[in-house]
Amino acid sequence: MKTFSAKAEEIDRKWYVIDAENKVLGDVAVAAANLLRGKNKPLFTPHCDCGDFVVVINADKVRLTGNKEQQKLYTSYSGYVGGQKRETVEKLRERRPELIVERAVRGMVPHNRLGRQIFKKLKIYNGSEHPHEAQQVETYEL
Repeated sequence: MKTFSAKAEEIDRKWYVIDAENKVLGDVAVAAANLLRGKNKPLFTPHCDCGDFVVVINADKVRLTGNKEQQKLYTSYSGYVGGQKRETVEKLRERRPELIVERAVRGMVPHNRLGRQIFKKLKIYNGSEHPHEAQQVETYEL
């Protein structure tokens, strides 16, 4: 008996839409990461991109629990002296609200070439409209 290994060209990809309105950020990110990775499929292979496309709508209305809105910090460092920037979720939501969901999902996919390839299948939008209706998207309930 031989072990089955899925190949990327054999995988049929679906499109799913996740409505993040009044949903907890972690729940949305876990669901999106599992769909992107393909962990819900019986043909899941860890070293292969067997996941589906995911569209997240209403990313600006995602909810955080506790005091994370004021206390959670996102940091970035340019590498230069004095180049560290810190920003709370509250400020980031004013500037670019889709980045909150994007960074949460990015942390849940592999941190290598495969993860970067998987992450390209994630589409995030602030409103309830998205331009992917032609792909026959299915709604995914959390």
